[in-house]
Amino acid sequence: MDVKFKCNCPFTSALDVVGDKWLLVIVKQMLIEGKETFKDFTESDEAIATNILSAKLKFLEEVGIIIKTQRPDNKKTNHYLLTQKGLGLTPVLIELAIWSDKHLRDIHPSIVNGEAMEFLRNDKVAFAHALEQNYRKNMAKTLNKSSVG
Repeated sequence: MDVKFKCNCPFTSALDVVGDKWLLVIVKQMLIEGKETFKDFTESDEAIATNILSAKLKFLEEVGIIIKTQRPDNKKTNHYLLTQKGLGLTPVLIELAIWSDKHLRDIHPSIVNGEAMEFLRNDKVAFAHALEQNYRKNMAKTLNKSSVG
């Protein structure tokens, strides 16, 4: 792993790891959209170039934010799963969404505005808990499929 930290500041150190926009987009795709394969990521609205996606997935794995696994019945497809460290980014993503909702609607009025956003606005702690619980439930299904063989 070759993370170069600019200084000892915790804020700057965090940005040294997750400050690249694609890294948080990938974590968001995993946590909120349930993406877990390379193909899933390439089919997303964000349209990450495959070379960039490969590099970012590798980096996220190296720093312990995700793990890569394979199902015994399908050795060709890698599955990427968030670790505890990755799930620890949930509050960061939620705060970014709240900030975006509050400060970017005037210049980007088509930002999603439905039941989920209302839930987020009303109770960000419960929203975060629901996201993590849903992710853990789906990850358990993936891991169970991985152990069946």
